[in-house]
Amino acid sequence: MTQHVLAVNTGSSTTKLGVFDVEGSDARPVLRARLSHGPVDLRIQAWDAEGVALPAPSPVRSAQQGEAVLDLLTLFEGQLETPVQAVGHRIVHGGSQFRRPMILTQEIAEALKALAPLAPLHQLPALTLAATIGKARPDLPQALAFDTAFHHGHDPVVDRLGLPREFEAQGLRRFGFHGLSYEYLAGRLRAFDPSVAGGRVIAAHLGSGASLCALFGGRSVDTTMGATPLEGLLMGTRCGSIDPGVILYLLQVQGLDGSQLSALLYERSGLFGVSGLSADMRVLLQSHEASAREAIELFVFRVAREAAALAGTLGGLDALIFTAGVGENCPEVRAAICQRLAWLGVQLDDAANRRGDAKISTLGSGVAVWVIPTDEEQMIAIHTREAMVSAPRSVAQNGQPALETPR
Repeated sequence: MTQHVLAVNTGSSTTKLGVFDVEGSDARPVLRARLSHGPVDLRIQAWDAEGVALPAPSPVRSAQQGEAVLDLLTLFEGQLETPVQAVGHRIVHGGSQFRRPMILTQEIAEALKALAPLAPLHQLPALTLAATIGKARPDLPQALAFDTAFHHGHDPVVDRLGLPREFEAQGLRRFGFHGLSYEYLAGRLRAFDPSVAGGRVIAAHLGSGASLCALFGGRSVDTTMGATPLEGLLMGTRCGSIDPGVILYLLQVQGLDGSQLSALLYERSGLFGVSGLSADMRVLLQSHEASAREAIELFVFRVAREAAALAGTLGGLDALIFTAGVGENCPEVRAAICQRLAWLGVQLDDAANRRGDAKISTLGSGVAVWVIPTDEEQMIAIHTREAMVSAPRSVAQNGQPALETPR
């Protein structure tokens, strides 16, 4: 039976929504919306499956995100013959416990709140939004799809931290993120290029948050993000991997406390911190400032260096995928990364890259290079259906009681 599912993807710089007709493992997009998180307000866009704009609500203060999403839900249902039957959320951190999609309950919400210090930009905002929807629409069951789930199954050596074993016993290890995106890409590559989809692939999710994933046979075997979404690449406002001694210096010598340190590493660093101008790659590419160029160079260097490390995990490389905001829309950045990876056999077709073709490598390239737009919302919708099917019948039919807003 076909169901209308609202997928909610709460990110660090945008919240994306989509209504999908879901039947079995297929999800067809019907309506979409995007809330762009500005410094003061949310800018809202909505459109149908053909890209025709809908009369979206006016911009509102960022603190009113929940109300904006409820307004969009009302707008969407006005376009549908039948109401939305379930809501699915992307939850960034599922820890060791949550490895499959499931229906949200208060008990699960409490367990996920405990993981918020490991994903401070994402965890509580997503749970708060779910609580707002739950209070306004207790008839709607809400499901959770976990970014960490796709990375379960790594060789233990990939996820182990070099800390005393009692911390590992407490569940502290590397998890990996952007799993919904990588799961989607693995499936799309099978359709685009089945000859390499079962081989050694690096997927580069380059957006405001950025990471790489090593795929073998369509499964995650290594990734650049670790216990938190702070590890790995330089990002929009996040520093990525950093010498732990620098953290000690900031605490002991500079006198930063925990909240100041968190704000520095998550919100004031990355492209924004290095350039002193913006976290937006488009702004930096248009700038003539030396600091903007240096921020881009550092971003490219870090992506290429981490890609080389993942190629070591894989024992070679058959394909490279670019996705997300920067990966899909910045040919200059793609070209610079591929140039640094030429030693691996990457040969870029410059004209195809500038045009934004799906395949941008030359015919003779030893590595197939693809640009594949990601669709995390589609994966959320599919996993919501899975959670509904596996949930007790009373939950699937009657929804959940309103959840308490996380504090």
